[in-house]
Amino acid sequence: MLIEQSAYANRWRGVAPQAKGLFALGGVTAAFVAAATPAAGLGVAALLAAVTIGGARVSPLLYLRVAAPALFFLAISALSLAISVDGGGLQATAAGTHQAAVVATRSLGALAALLFLVLTTPLSDLIALLCRLRTPEVLLDIMVLCYRTLFVFAAALQDMRAAQAARLGHLDRSRLLRSLGQMAAHLTLQVWQRSHALHLAALARNNDGPLRFLGSRHPHARRDAGLAGVAALALVLLAWSGR
Repeated sequence: MLIEQSAYANRWRGVAPQAKGLFALGGVTAAFVAAATPAAGLGVAALLAAVTIGGARVSPLLYLRVAAPALFFLAISALSLAISVDGGGLQATAAGTHQAAVVATRSLGALAALLFLVLTTPLSDLIALLCRLRTPEVLLDIMVLCYRTLFVFAAALQDMRAAQAARLGHLDRSRLLRSLGQMAAHLTLQVWQRSHALHLAALARNNDGPLRFLGSRHPHARRDAGLAGVAALALVLLAWSGR
């Protein structure tokens, strides 16, 4: 939900999604171009993060909260590459450390580019962009249904937590554990029932084709795409020169 809050509240909400997608693609390309030099890859990631926070006015705290799980996984992966088991003990070699730095900075730059895209673009605009890119319709339908199910799941979870708190279900540890177990069981059943009801509703409307929805209009799409293309090219050239 934090991603959607940022996507609808950021400064660049009205910018055409193809422009933001083009800039994100340039960021991923720049991350791979600069990966041979870890310092250059780290600079690309920092520049993309600065554009997201400073340009789109995304909250730094929200940015860190969204990026924290991926950063934790990246740190564990880099540590496993840098440290090897040799002679019954742990040892860090120069080659392993360099490889870990290259992989970590490349992944960090790609992560920053993807965070820029998802934190500034609502999913409805992303789906409209994927439609224009001739993405298979079945994949788009799955994305839309999963997106809707997430909000249904969040609403059901909030209602259950409020009901349990009103009945003192979180008073002590034993009641809390019991409440969590009941919540997991009821959520599983409720999400399945609502998904089945959604499927029956689609069948009742003779829905045998792809889902249709209205996309947002962007009157300055060409101008936005041109500026984004120039910025993406400049980012790639900057990453190339910093190698």
